[in-house]
Amino acid sequence: MKGLIQRVSEANVAVGGRQIASIGNGLLLLLGVERDDASAEAKELCRKILSYRVFPDDQGRMNVNVQDSGGALLIVPQFTLAADTSSGTRPGFSLAASPDVANRLFQEFVAQAKRLLGTERVQTGEFGADMQVGLVNDGPVTFLLESGPSV
Repeated sequence: MKGLIQRVSEANVAVGGRQIASIGNGLLLLLGVERDDASAEAKELCRKILSYRVFPDDQGRMNVNVQDSGGALLIVPQFTLAADTSSGTRPGFSLAASPDVANRLFQEFVAQAKRLLGTERVQTGEFGADMQVGLVNDGPVTFLLESGPSV
């Protein structure tokens, strides 16, 4: 499972021209589910993301996680993060989980994030939708985090 996090001062998701989610300060998470992922990977990646220290402390060092910063989390399902880009000029998607498995693990990840961070601090995109994502990357600060057997 892969999670691309970006520290943002604001982020939002629209579907069909209608905004469905938005946050202020926090993390935008693009979440990719791979073929061999299971509940354990969702749980581990969620723990890792929520505890990852990317917000500045009093000295300006990245020493504070999203939980302690008071920030929000916008989780966007991102099928293309599971792409195999190792050869050629077109991505392959044989490494991606099937849509039903990916949706189940996405929902499990969201439920875990809401339990740990609080329902009011977690927003989501829409699984399987054509989404427009807007953000103001703060820093910029962007990290790719992974969980799974090969990590």
